[in-house]
Amino acid sequence: MSHEEDELGEGHSVAAWTAVVVSLLGIAIGTVAFFFDVQWLVWTSAGITLLGFLLGFILSKAGYGVNGAKTLAKEH
Repeated sequence: MSHEEDELGEGHSVAAWTAVVVSLLGIAIGTVAFFFDVQWLVWTSAGITLLGFLLGFILSKAGYGVNGAKTLAKEH
């Protein structure tokens, strides 16, 4: 493969990091809540996890994704 092709990147963007951090926070809270059998918190953490993915998508569309208008291009 040629390096002159447009690469999508490896997810090093504000949108990707936001999606990952918020989703991992939701998963961690959900794991503890499941262990202690707190059902309302398990479902709330599931919502937090989905919110993380939604935030990542919205930020990506707003220009904070890989090769977005509001991100700095980095040379490899």
